[in-house]
Amino acid sequence: MKDKKSYKRYFTAGLLALLILPGIAGAQILNDPANPYQFQAGLETGFVGFISHRIQLGLTGTEFDYVEEGGQKNLFFFNRLTAEFKFVDRHNLIFLYQPLNLVTEDILENDLITDSLLFPAGTPMEFRYGFDFYRASYLYDFAKDPDRELSAGISFQIRNATISYAPKTGDSLRLTQNIGPVPILKFRWKEPFDNGTWFGFEADGFWADGRYITGSANDFMGAIFDVSARYGFKLREGMDSYINLRYLGGGARGQDETVDSYGDGYTDNWLNTVSLSLGFYLK
Repeated sequence: MKDKKSYKRYFTAGLLALLILPGIAGAQILNDPANPYQFQAGLETGFVGFISHRIQLGLTGTEFDYVEEGGQKNLFFFNRLTAEFKFVDRHNLIFLYQPLNLVTEDILENDLITDSLLFPAGTPMEFRYGFDFYRASYLYDFAKDPDRELSAGISFQIRNATISYAPKTGDSLRLTQNIGPVPILKFRWKEPFDNGTWFGFEADGFWADGRYITGSANDFMGAIFDVSARYGFKLREGMDSYINLRYLGGGARGQDETVDSYGDGYTDNWLNTVSLSLGFYLK
């Protein structure tokens, strides 16, 4: 809980810094217009809700519904940080960090088997679902107007997953941790209006099935879809704000060739989420 509160403090401090900085700086907050490159920082903060989330750990494991039995019916704190570099007019490099670390509690309605360990129905449980990810993207902007954008490119994402099941008695634990690369296709569009507002759309997505395309020695299927629509406006020169609606979903099914001491390495994990957030761009 302490780490969770620290996350919120850090991002609240970051949000306040974005609001205070324009009052201190001049017209150009971060960039000199004469430079051949430009930097843009982004902060997005709000809440995320789970439409569905099902997981199975182990070939003989239970298909577990996180929403109905794992305490994921609530809305959860959500944030994203981005750093973007634009150079030679139309080339963009984007770096994204999104933390997601959910710790929930619930009482099991049914028996839960995970990696051959049985948690009986009626057991008070603590669940941790950690799925931080880091994403680097390249975009090429086909729009000639500098106020508009029509970009396409590729992304490379690294997931940092931690999944644990623990009874409140503390006498047992099942823990799964892994780091994995994900190649993604990316698209982004922005259209400004005469009143100073703008509308934008962004999509990252990829689906893969098979041992070679996923980089696994065994057959493996994985997918990710990160799609958002946003409506923004200019607060002042060098600073924009926007409201963002996002769908983030996907998952993976397959058997990891690196088997731990208590599991067979099989995972079937799929989720669908929707988030609503307030974002800021600083240029």
